[in-house]
Amino acid sequence: MLGKKLKINTLLFITGLAFAGLLGSCSPASQEDPAPGGGQGAPGNAAQSPRMQGMSIHYIELAPPNPVALGQGNVLYHAPETTLGGGQAINFDSAKVTANGEQFFALPLSKVKPGTYRHLRVSLAYQAGEITLRHEGVNYAATMASFIGYNTYIRSFRPRSQTVTVNGNRAQGFWALEVAGLLFQGQAPAGATTVPNPLFATSPVPQGSCVVTGAFAQDLVISGREDRDIVVTVSFSTNRSFEWRDPNGNRAFEPALGETLVDMGVRGMVVSY
Repeated sequence: MLGKKLKINTLLFITGLAFAGLLGSCSPASQEDPAPGGGQGAPGNAAQSPRMQGMSIHYIELAPPNPVALGQGNVLYHAPETTLGGGQAINFDSAKVTANGEQFFALPLSKVKPGTYRHLRVSLAYQAGEITLRHEGVNYAATMASFIGYNTYIRSFRPRSQTVTVNGNRAQGFWALEVAGLLFQGQAPAGATTVPNPLFATSPVPQGSCVVTGAFAQDLVISGREDRDIVVTVSFSTNRSFEWRDPNGNRAFEPALGETLVDMGVRGMVVSY
């Protein structure tokens, strides 16, 4: 898979369902481009695979074999939201940020409705990691913080050591980068964040929701009579998921020259247990 060891917390109930997340370039086409900035994205863009370190989940739903609308499956988790910033938004103050490979959610199997489940729907709210940035001709490893949930209320956050104060809502695609004492931030265009959904034809998700859909390698069957824990591994592909406008075509991300991030959505999700 990703070569990352999972860290599963001890479950505090007799039998439980746990979810652990892996972020990495797990798609078959994950070879790194030798250029400092990575490979080609959409026309006029360039892309690279970020080195992911953490994430926050906003929503988890198990969907049955027959197509159902978003929210009509078995919703296991919905993170706290707030209207402190005006409109409805994810409350970043309440977000649980877990490291790459760690368990991000668990619950007793007694709370999971028995049935057969073919797909998992997960909404990513926040992701953090490192990317390669070029400044004044020199390449640096920059710390990235990106908010990819539909809307997030943020008081403040730290990409690395510097504090970014917001005290308001930010739409999907808000980001900040910190490198060598410099801080860059911006907002990706509305609707530009990639949200994989193989069920789009029958079960579309609202634009801007960042609810990623992935199929289990084999159907997850919950009988209600389980005598052992079930651990679900959720692998998010970040293969060339950091995409920016590259007007000079050199495939190096240079925000000081006005180059802007346009897409930071994951490129796919593989689910197994």
